Amino acid sequence: MKVGVIGTGSVGRTLAARLAELGHGVTIGTRDPAATKARTEPDAMGNPPFASWHAEHPDVPLGTFAQAAEHGEIVLNATGGSGSIDALTLAGAENLRGKVLLDIANPLDFSQGFPPFLWVKDTDSLGEQIQRAFPDARVVKSLNTMTAALMANPSQLADADHSAFVSGNDADAKATVTALLRSLGHTDVIDLGDITTARGSEMLMPIWLRLFGALGTPIFNFKIVR
Repeated sequence: MKVGVIGTGSVGRTLAARLAELGHGVTIGTRDPAATKARTEPDAMGNPPFASWHAEHPDVPLGTFAQAAEHGEIVLNATGGSGSIDALTLAGAENLRGKVLLDIANPLDFSQGFPPFLWVKDTDSLGEQIQRAFPDARVVKSLNTMTAALMANPSQLADADHSAFVSGNDADAKATVTALLRSLGHTDVIDLGDITTARGSEMLMPIWLRLFGALGTPIFNFKIVR
């Protein structure tokens, strides 16, 4: 499958590398490829410069947001939530039309330090905002409730049978995302319902962040026992 990844941070890099390893044709997109390649300092989250990662993954082409979206049969939004709609606008509505848009972002506001707070919740979600902004895309919210390493490879936990959630209005799009998740190793994928249910998975982030602080590691996940 051709996959376009929007965003070159740790989530985008981790998923792009794993999907390429599984044999998918992946293009990763950024706002300004030349500037992204030229950076020599770690980013705001402490990730090594993109050029270092790219040297280890030369099979993943770097392009603009629009080039990545045009390439993908499925498009992954792996940008920071506050910049997601802007990035997807640059990707181009025409490049998203009819495609499955897997939204992994969370609406986190770091303006008051750590832990961040949600700038949308309860009566709306980032997933819904993206679906409204791009009505011809088939938005599915998923993978936003775990760290990037577990998104890409859930078996990094001894008990790999932890839970992933999907929310979206299009049943076929959710089936496509579920199949992709299963190829990554996710065995417990729970369909929460339409895109409004993304409110619930996004609102897991406050407890996830407190667990991260309490446990001292992001390598954990939720498991729904029933």
